[in-house]
Amino acid sequence: MGRAVGFMDDLFFQMKIAETAKHVGVDFKVASTGEALMGMLEAPTKLVIIDLNAKNQPLATLERLRAAQKDLRVVAFLSHVQTELAAQARAAGCSEVMPRSAFTQNLAAILQVAKD
Repeated sequence: MGRAVGFMDDLFFQMKIAETAKHVGVDFKVASTGEALMGMLEAPTKLVIIDLNAKNQPLATLERLRAAQKDLRVVAFLSHVQTELAAQARAAGCSEVMPRSAFTQNLAAILQVAKD
């Protein structure tokens, strides 16, 4: 079974991702702080999902994550109008940044990567 970790505080999205992960066959855990996220990154985590609108400093967490693990796939989502925040996330090392709607639409395919 693949493994993915999320950094978010939105309960709706946590449940949506967890349910989709279950259907795809991926173990999904959620952290609401950067410290908790870093503690969850043991192998075989292959994917990290970050809500860039989370309250607990998602960009700082992304930078810390990249400093520790450069090759881990990181997918982030945000509101489609937050173009400056998207650029900051890319600069911080995010593998893929997408609007919340595109993330939701492609969630199963995104999680599928954690299985490989």
